[in-house]
Amino acid sequence: MSNDLLLLKNLGKTSVLWLHAVGIRTVDELRNRGSAGAYMAVCARGFRTSKVLLYALEGALLNIHWNELTPQHKQALLAQARALAQEHEIAHKLR
Repeated sequence: MSNDLLLLKNLGKTSVLWLHAVGIRTVDELRNRGSAGAYMAVCARGFRTSKVLLYALEGALLNIHWNELTPQHKQALLAQARALAQEHEIAHKLR
């Protein structure tokens, strides 16, 4: 698989395949959708994932390892994802 998404930190073949499945094929498309939007699109598609994917997507956009995100940053991302879930009535459990 040849794709610029694979060059980003935190993203591997599976996460890139999930992004492709929801129509995100480039870094610009990921940036435009945002990490929370991309995460919720993957969840809505029914892929079994965890909130680590949300953090990985954000880290990819910031060019840092997802573990470097502060707890406050992670909480803000979860809040964004929850707001999108409610807005789009996506039934995905965020713990």
